[in-house]
Amino acid sequence: MRDLGLQSWLNKAPGRIIAGGWGSRKLLLVVPEDCGYTGKILKSASKGPLYVAPLQEELDTTPLPPTSESFSNMPKALCQKCKTMYPLQVLAKHVQFCEVTVVEDCVEESGCDINEQKGSKSPINHTCPICLQHFPSEAIELHASSCGESAPDRSLEVTDITLPSCSFKPLEDWQSVPDPTKAMSQFREGQLHNHATETPLNMHMDMRSTPAERDRALLSFYKKPHVEWARPLHCILEGDCAVGEGVTRFFFSNSIEKLKSGFSVNLANAGVTKLFEGETDHLVPSSSPFLVDSDLFVVAGRILGHSFIHGGPCLSGLSPAFVHVLLGGNPDTATVQLNDCPDLDIRDTVKLLEKSELSEQEINQVQVLAYAWDLPGVTNTNRRWLFEKMLIHAVIGRLSRQIKQLRRGLKETPIWAFLLQRPDAVPFLFPRETMECNPELILQAICWPGQEEEDSDSEYPLATKCCISGFLRQFIETASPAEVKNLLKFWTGWEVLPRELTFKIVKGNLPTASTCFEVLKIPGHYKDFESFRIDLLACICTHHTGFGLI
Repeated sequence: MRDLGLQSWLNKAPGRIIAGGWGSRKLLLVVPEDCGYTGKILKSASKGPLYVAPLQEELDTTPLPPTSESFSNMPKALCQKCKTMYPLQVLAKHVQFCEVTVVEDCVEESGCDINEQKGSKSPINHTCPICLQHFPSEAIELHASSCGESAPDRSLEVTDITLPSCSFKPLEDWQSVPDPTKAMSQFREGQLHNHATETPLNMHMDMRSTPAERDRALLSFYKKPHVEWARPLHCILEGDCAVGEGVTRFFFSNSIEKLKSGFSVNLANAGVTKLFEGETDHLVPSSSPFLVDSDLFVVAGRILGHSFIHGGPCLSGLSPAFVHVLLGGNPDTATVQLNDCPDLDIRDTVKLLEKSELSEQEINQVQVLAYAWDLPGVTNTNRRWLFEKMLIHAVIGRLSRQIKQLRRGLKETPIWAFLLQRPDAVPFLFPRETMECNPELILQAICWPGQEEEDSDSEYPLATKCCISGFLRQFIETASPAEVKNLLKFWTGWEVLPRELTFKIVKGNLPTASTCFEVLKIPGHYKDFESFRIDLLACICTHHTGFGLI
């Protein structure tokens, strides 16, 4: 906005403006608060047109750069010319005036020289937006792929919106990497790097409150619409002394655990609201209409995508047939099993169709369910066909609204774009329950004290270290899958297995852990395995209560 001669106009007709055809209206001054003008004040005063009269100079109408914090909550898209992320509200205007085009691709295809096309004999130099040095067109792409690694901090100084960003070069690599796990890692790093300078998302959770209040705070956080989930995350546990990366890991681990075990929110007269139900490795969304009306499956999709982009745990144990349909597969081609049906009454009714002979009562029982689902009655010729149709409807057909909401939540996060390009990574993003927390993999990742050089200042001799290390190895080998998962959560903050797990023997009463550094500290006073096992089980079962309460 600029001063369009408003003051001179007011001097001719002081304090009055013409409003309507016959009357006049006085101009009222909008009084600011101590902190200045706010959106709330302007909204309450905007019953008519607002006039802005600058006191000393004209208002700045220069367009904001795409990295401005004012665009942080707006949905963005990539400009195909300059390869820069712009808000959708200004992208159309930007495309009209964007003059940056990628010339190298057409040159390589045609085989001609850039200088010949331009009619100049001098080489064309481009400026790297990171180091601000000039490079020829043939070398700028190779330089940009490594410049961000050597000077990551200087990328914050880039303000020229007409230059192509070097941060998009790594994003092209994950599509061609043979290993899907490496592709996942590269995709995450690229997404997090692109949004590293944006305003962090703040998550506050009071550990002194009740479980229901903590779950409501978690649901309220993921209920927010139009959020860029690749932005940095800042988690604060109020009432807990823990800080650092371990708090973020605890937040994601707790979020995924709530999807499987349920939220402590009373919906439909249920003490615990479970979004997924069924047997292990056969989980499907709940068919409750209250959960759909509350958009809780949109929340579930956002949680899954948010955890993925930050390297957090995945939701394991889902039915393969449900995952197939969720990612766009045809329900008729899904391999549905009886174990995928969480309702035992429906499962028993459908299972009757596998019998060679049905009694009159069993036929009536099947037909009642078939008529309720608009399917024909059972005959001797359509028994197998009816069995498959009823099973597909029981597992997939009744969950169409839940599937749509989950897709919607996933599409709001970067995980959906990754899944469309790399379907080979689906087993790692939706793993089986048996794939997680393998005891052999945990033992291989542990850096045992005996593998290090003997420290002269060590508090315990090597014999004690070997004894405690043997107790820990025995515990991991004999523990149940749930106990092994709790140990990993207690050790690192979540159930994602890192490359190395550090194990130290210290003086103390009970085992402790530094989740930020992935260090497990066990006292060296244990003389037998049973006392060691009892104390370690008591400690690892408290991982869900936070850090200061352990």
